[in-house]
Amino acid sequence: MFIMKLLLILHFYLSRVLITYQMSGKQLQAPTDLFIRQFKWHMTVVVGSVIAICILYIRVSWHDSTVPLPPQPQPRRKSSGSLPQELSDLTHLLHWPPTLGDGGDLLASTSPQTSTYHLRGPPQASYTLGGYLEAILVARDHQGRPKTHGGDLFRAQLLGPYLKAGVPGDIQDLENGTYLLSFPLLWAGQAQVQVRLIHSSEAVGVLRRIWRDQWATVDFTGYFRGPTGYEEIVTCNVNPLLTGEEESTCHYRDEDSGELWFCARPPTLPCDSLVGHSSGHYWNVTTPHEEALLAWNVTDKVLPQSISPIWVAKESNKSLVLSPQQPCHPGIPGPKPSGFYHRAVWHSLSCSGRSFSTVDSILGCLAGHIVHMMGDSTLRQWWEYLRDTVPSLKPVDLHATYQTGPLMAVETTRGIVMHWRAHSWPLRSLRTPVASLHSVVRELGGLAGGPHTVVVLGLGSHFTTFPPSAFVQRLAGIRAAVAALLAREPLTLVVIKLANTGYKSVYGSDWFTLQVNRLLRAAFADLRVAFVDAWEMTSSLALPDRIHPGRLIVRSEVNFFLSFICPT
Repeated sequence: MFIMKLLLILHFYLSRVLITYQMSGKQLQAPTDLFIRQFKWHMTVVVGSVIAICILYIRVSWHDSTVPLPPQPQPRRKSSGSLPQELSDLTHLLHWPPTLGDGGDLLASTSPQTSTYHLRGPPQASYTLGGYLEAILVARDHQGRPKTHGGDLFRAQLLGPYLKAGVPGDIQDLENGTYLLSFPLLWAGQAQVQVRLIHSSEAVGVLRRIWRDQWATVDFTGYFRGPTGYEEIVTCNVNPLLTGEEESTCHYRDEDSGELWFCARPPTLPCDSLVGHSSGHYWNVTTPHEEALLAWNVTDKVLPQSISPIWVAKESNKSLVLSPQQPCHPGIPGPKPSGFYHRAVWHSLSCSGRSFSTVDSILGCLAGHIVHMMGDSTLRQWWEYLRDTVPSLKPVDLHATYQTGPLMAVETTRGIVMHWRAHSWPLRSLRTPVASLHSVVRELGGLAGGPHTVVVLGLGSHFTTFPPSAFVQRLAGIRAAVAALLAREPLTLVVIKLANTGYKSVYGSDWFTLQVNRLLRAAFADLRVAFVDAWEMTSSLALPDRIHPGRLIVRSEVNFFLSFICPT
């Protein structure tokens, strides 16, 4: 490019010289040979100058090949934050039927005592294995009056108590106060319908308002320390306006993910002296009437039994609908329901999930693998289950805060390394060093990946105290980091654990969790990742909801997870 510019300048200069001498020849009538000699002299000077400049340019620009050059710094690839088109339209993705208020009359809200359900058709002496059972649910208020609009959060199950069986039912909101229930008949024997009202439509309306209008329902604590050990404690949050000091805040930006965090500026210490983080306070964001709509006596209650137990007959001497024969692999479509329990064992309906019932089977599957778990405490339960189940998988004391990690366990004879660490803020936890809070994007960016690398992400529970946009922004960076990891090493296994049932309050509700899971599925829908549907695994049996499920549930989740590492 530089030489081309010089040639253009030369062409322009010679043209000017030629024109000048032609004009001079006409005006002065100089002899022709004098004109030619002068022109040649100018040509020699100009061309020689250009050649000299070109040689100098080449000598400066081209390094001696015999001299080794230091590696040139490459700009670090930043998270693009791009999301699938379906995730950008939150209104469509998080659609929920309109929830009309009760006008301040608690008795006008949906009641678990008066709402009823019945079979859609006449009862049968027996039902066919592999068929469906349908029922109609009529929502009623506390005075027994049928509701005229939808929006309630019900949970329907088909249970086999004697067989330790269960499957979630599908609920279609007709948005007129009635709901269509549908249950697949997946095992032979007795089955019983059970319906629970998790939240009335009026309570859901409260949750929607809080999620939409409140910037947060909790805050956090930041600990600043000076050279002498003196500490100052302030409020921190995801937004500078939530720290209590709008005009004087400390801003923190994760260089890998671009995630932002804010703390009120401490009275005397500098912003870069932040050393600790912990949970702060839960805010009062509801009125007394709203609290009554979310009270324990109307939340997560079983409706009166309205359908007698049914009998499902064997089909061709089969007593169970079998899992598909295809091995489990990333990118496999997720059916609804994703599976069911029978004799306390989870049977996947998407692929042939395996049962790793012995220590040797678990060791054989994990041999030679490095597992990186990143997320919340419900994912830490997987790490704990494997640590407790496999005696030779020894934890390594990293002298870290257990609640947030990092945690590590190794099995040296089989070459197994298993990590877990909490995702970065917002994180409700005991006091933990800020230096230990690594963003998921940062961790993913540091992985080479490959066939021996397994990544598990478990996100959701700590984001229900903020608007959905906060979780979407976090997912944008994580999705880009996962896409980059799979692009550089396609054989890396990435598993997404969906959030499970548990909380029933304004700070963490099953309604929030449903929305979070919708966002998780949409964010990774077009990537070759595997999903473990912890939501359905924790909502299929007649067990009390707990944010940290019991061993039966965790075992089922881990078995399905291992089925992607060792599909055959």
